[in-house]
Amino acid sequence: MKMEKSPVIGLTELCKNYRTISAVQNINLLLSSGECLALVGHNGAGKSTLIKIILGLVKPTSGRVRVLRTNPSDKSFNPMRRHIGFLPEQVLFQKTLTGRETLSFYARLKGLPHLDFESLLHRVDLLAAADRKVGTYSKGMRQRLGMAQALIGNPKLLVLDEPTSGLDPIARQNIYKIIDEEKSAGATVLISSHVLTELDERIDRVAILNSGRLVAEGSIPFLRQNIEMPVQITVTADPAGCEKISGCAHSDITVVRLAKDKLVFRCSPEEKLALMRHILISNTKIADMVVTEPTLEQVYTAYSRPDQMGGSYD
Repeated sequence: MKMEKSPVIGLTELCKNYRTISAVQNINLLLSSGECLALVGHNGAGKSTLIKIILGLVKPTSGRVRVLRTNPSDKSFNPMRRHIGFLPEQVLFQKTLTGRETLSFYARLKGLPHLDFESLLHRVDLLAAADRKVGTYSKGMRQRLGMAQALIGNPKLLVLDEPTSGLDPIARQNIYKIIDEEKSAGATVLISSHVLTELDERIDRVAILNSGRLVAEGSIPFLRQNIEMPVQITVTADPAGCEKISGCAHSDITVVRLAKDKLVFRCSPEEKLALMRHILISNTKIADMVVTEPTLEQVYTAYSRPDQMGGSYD
């Protein structure tokens, strides 16, 4: 009989209270090997508290937590820490150490033997600055050094809080390339970020927190469909063609004429393919057709509306 894998992160009815404040309320969440989950929410939604609980820095008030099959609050979790890479939101290093010495320091904290950091420094494009003092580094260089320290020891779990903060576009692309490589190697990745436009094509699932509650969880396509967010189809054709294909829409589909030669259809995900077929067989010469799915940012905004709160979606 095939045995199921244990989740790398397993949270059951998790709660954390600070006196009269409920920072985290009844969170249920599973994350398996090779998965990448985005944890998103407004400031004060409970993201930092949840990350601290996962790392064993804060004890929950109630509920069950398992990270790498161990309770992070127990002493038995200490040996597991070497299998976790953590990049905090604010990266602070000793300024008098060099980049290479900084990585050596963190390797010793993890109880790892002396390592050759050449390849790690090369991955984050810091090899040329490896022997410069961190005090001379720019914010972006310190951020990349933070990513390098998170990768020490080939961790099974990567917890990344705002991993692209302060990075230029090329450096951001490289960070996500590294994340993809770690995922392919079997690592589990938890990303907390406010830069939602970067995450659409890079994550497997998203967990949306609001006021300490998990209001939505699943893949982006699932969440779009679950809340019936419309797909937008923009068609460019000559004016006569636009008149003709506007008749392809029935009463449940919205049609907006942007210009003489441009129409926008808004329909449900289920109606998308049928509508496109009708447009294509309408014997109209179409210059262009663009399909725009709702972005993660739009999905997040929709689930954060007051009328969508109070329930979680599996």
